[in-house]
Amino acid sequence: MIVKQLSIFLENKAGRLAEVASTLGEAGINMTAFSIAENTDFGILRLIVSDPEKAMAVLKENLFGVNLSNVLCLRCPNTPGALSKALEIIKKYDISIEYMYAFACGESANVIIRPDKLEECIRVFQEHKIELLAASDLYQL
Repeated sequence: MIVKQLSIFLENKAGRLAEVASTLGEAGINMTAFSIAENTDFGILRLIVSDPEKAMAVLKENLFGVNLSNVLCLRCPNTPGALSKALEIIKKYDISIEYMYAFACGESANVIIRPDKLEECIRVFQEHKIELLAASDLYQL
């Protein structure tokens, strides 16, 4: 249920994102999903990749600041209101989301979430029959 996510700290300068994509591509690592948050000085690139441990090693070798963290990926129908149902469930258990990003794939939407209470969130989603993707399934998308 737990998915490994890379967080890469990038200076706000032309070409840094291209360097990450090139470095990973040359290492044979596929990017499944990503999100970029930025401010005036730097950005944080959050990535789900096909081989997180190898990606972390390759990026560190190339002097990128990178961390590995645990997130969840829930799958819900790609229809209006589907995500709100899952979010209402965890709201009742006082579970907050630090950040989230999503991508749709046909009739399904895959939502990466970083809850403040990871293990409790897994338990609650499982009890309420919310589909969580295994890391191996997500890395293959």
